[in-house]
Amino acid sequence: MDHTKSHTLDEATKKMESYCAYQERCHKEVLEKLKGMNMIPEAIDHILGHLIQENYLNEERFAKAFARGKFSIKKWGTNRIIRELKFRDISVYNIKSALAEIQNEDYLTTFDELAKKRLGQITEKNPLKRKKKLADYLLYRGWESHLVYEKVGELIK
Repeated sequence: MDHTKSHTLDEATKKMESYCAYQERCHKEVLEKLKGMNMIPEAIDHILGHLIQENYLNEERFAKAFARGKFSIKKWGTNRIIRELKFRDISVYNIKSALAEIQNEDYLTTFDELAKKRLGQITEKNPLKRKKKLADYLLYRGWESHLVYEKVGELIK
């Protein structure tokens, strides 16, 4: 992207409408994009206000889509989803709202399937090392430690 090019307010607004229409965005991403376009703070405020008013930008909708997507596609647990949403400056209210999108039965089923699938990929023979590898993998993906250690104990005797 050419950072020296300047954009009119209209050009920048249209560009950001397309950017937000393409996929859900959080305020932080849009703000960084506008700063990267060398927009002045007044213009940034104006464009953000417009995007929110016209519903191109909706933090709660972003958080819900993010949580659903990372859970169903990447198989992330709530800890990882919360961490990533906080990194994007999403409010606690919107994080709670986003996590409510994930059904408890789906959550536990996905966790069980992920743990069994990963265990099948671990070639380590030593049971303690197998347990550690499985636990590390599940914890990295953001699954709660009490679930992880219970599952590891259940799967590896």
